[in-house]
Amino acid sequence: MVKTANIVGAGIGGLTAAIALAQRGISVRVFEQAAEMVEVGAGLQLSPNAMKVFCALGLDEALHAVSFAPEHAVIKDGSTGRAYVKIPLKDGAKEAYGGSYLHVHRSDLHRILQKEAARLGVASHLNTPVHSYDENGFLDLSRADISIAADGIRSSHALQMNIMQSPKFTGQVAWRGAVPADHLPRNLISPDATVWTGVGKHLVTYFVRGGALVNFVAVEERTNWTDPSWTQPGDAEALRASFEGWHPTVTTLLDVAHEVNIWALYDKPVLDRWSDGSVALLGDSCHPTLPFVAQGAAMAIEDAYVLAVCLDGVDDVPRALERYEMLRKPRTAMLQARARRNADMFHYRGPAGGLVSRAKLHIARMLPTKLVMKPFNSIYSYNATEAIN
Repeated sequence: MVKTANIVGAGIGGLTAAIALAQRGISVRVFEQAAEMVEVGAGLQLSPNAMKVFCALGLDEALHAVSFAPEHAVIKDGSTGRAYVKIPLKDGAKEAYGGSYLHVHRSDLHRILQKEAARLGVASHLNTPVHSYDENGFLDLSRADISIAADGIRSSHALQMNIMQSPKFTGQVAWRGAVPADHLPRNLISPDATVWTGVGKHLVTYFVRGGALVNFVAVEERTNWTDPSWTQPGDAEALRASFEGWHPTVTTLLDVAHEVNIWALYDKPVLDRWSDGSVALLGDSCHPTLPFVAQGAAMAIEDAYVLAVCLDGVDDVPRALERYEMLRKPRTAMLQARARRNADMFHYRGPAGGLVSRAKLHIARMLPTKLVMKPFNSIYSYNATEAIN
């Protein structure tokens, strides 16, 4: 029976897994290479499928207290501001998908996860990089019944397990920042999750911290920046220049953004293996999802819960890990592929691509709301807490 667990990576996926395992009576240790337990980045979208997991873990009340519930999900033209798609979220998500849709600051979520993990007795070890394993667990660490690599897209454990399947640069970079809402004209930013689409780039805006901050993520096609680190400062002037001529809402927002981070977007194929002996991969280490469906964190959160249930009370760990992979790989592969397709639509790639993308969005604009929502059903209605019953 699984009694002990080692987790490498104290991000959202690693800490969620630690909580889910600890709630099942498993003694958990988390190892983080950073010297401080700090979650970088700004906003994060927690769709209903992610919130169902946090509800099962007893964290939904704490998350509601620090989050923002958007009115709609909207896709707009970045130049004209014309809305193509508008889906109700605040009042419609729980009814349609069985869970809330929230925007949360990453550091707020991280703090909630840290607090709950500590309350459950999870031991956290900082400044402890772990780079390799054998089939019995991580090297240079005391052995555990289960070892979980939740160490991100550059995971050395994933590469050791899948030697020919390393991350590949997509030719896209992302900028991230947040500005105080009171630094902007009143009602400039709608209380929605808004995707502003354009040629070769797009930008997403939404509120976090109860509406006190406006978070934005901008993605553009660019080949001269390949650093995957989220902590690299970006040039705010260069960001403004890239979106010059866009809708005044976008340019006004970027005018007051003085600090931004920039990182390169990498992708991976569907990996051959997610486990080796008693070692398992989780989250971005095995299925990084480009930010075109806002599901990267949600997939790690789902992984964490499913993995914990698969390990609960079992004696045969390798077989439990095979079951985990069987349950999770089809869904994560589907969302990876969908995110890649959305990049074509959001970025109007090429003259023909732009025409096709706009035509699809115009058609969506004329459809009834229920039909527009239909493609999201398979994402948001999914319930990881019931998937293995």
